[in-house]
Amino acid sequence: MRTKTHLKINDQVEVIAGKDKGRVGKVIKVNATDGKAIVEKINMIKRHTKPSQTNQQGGIIEKEAALDASNLMVICPKCSKTSRVGKKILEDGSKVRVCKKCNESLEAKA
Repeated sequence: MRTKTHLKINDQVEVIAGKDKGRVGKVIKVNATDGKAIVEKINMIKRHTKPSQTNQQGGIIEKEAALDASNLMVICPKCSKTSRVGKKILEDGSKVRVCKKCNESLEAKA
């Protein structure tokens, strides 16, 4: 089952709960099926890997683990504050995400 999430790739987010609370990072990947996201340099875990064809050396590899989307809050690029995300339909019929604090669009200008 696909769950809706307020996050998109390249969003600047702040962690609001857990061991990395207060840290800020950029969303690398969003998994909508289980409502999780991977954030750059946050929730780092260590994986012990055996030597293989792709990784000749093996050893301990550090990588980012998924965080629940409910523990992340989007930082508005306009007002630089964490805020909840609303949706608005523009005159041309397109749907955009908006900051609930300053009412500005969160979408990147193309």
